[in-house]
Order: sequence, then C-alpha cells, then structure tokens
Amino acid sequence: MPKPSSSSPATPPATPPDPNADVAALGYEEARDELVAVVARLEAGAATLEESLALWERGEALATRCQEWLDGARERLAAVRETRTPTNVSTNDSTDGSTDDQEAR
Repeated sequence: MPKPSSSSPATPPATPPDPNADVAALGYEEARDELVAVVARLEAGAATLEESLALWERGEALATRCQEWLDGARERLAAVRETRTPTNVSTNDSTDGSTDDQEAR
C-alpha cells in the first residue's frame, strides 16, 4: 500500500514584488539619469548574467517612463498650439510640409 504523502500539495510560488514599481514615481530627469547609469553598467560588462538581466529590465522600465514623459509633453505642446492657432487661417493638410505648388513640380 502506498504511503500517504507527507508534503502539502504543490502551490505556485507567490509572485515576487515588482522591483521596478518605483519607476512610475520618477520624474523625467531622474529616470533619464538612472537610465544613463544603467546603460553604463551594462556596457562595462562587469555584471553577472543575473545582474545584467535585472539591469536590462530596469533599463526597459526607465526607458518606458522617459517615453511616457516625452509623450505627455508632446501632447501638452500640441494642446497649447491648438488653442493659439487662429481658426480663420487655413492650414496645409500635408504632413510632409509640402505645398500644392511643390507637389505639382
């Protein structure tokens, strides 16, 4: 007769806390400066594989945060431009900045 197992049923390991959760609270300059430091450490090549992976993940989180800041700034600038653009002035719909005269050539 088989012996009953003395161990408890296997439970999945708890999800570890996200080591990059603090990135969301960083300002642009803080995130950029830390990203520069992370890249320098990776380029130095002195980190172990595990450390390099952690640095890479941190760098990705920092780069994403920087991009969020830049996208937000771009949206704010566009909103200001829209409020300052006179409605009676026609604008060129071309996205490349060319005019109809230039396209006809």
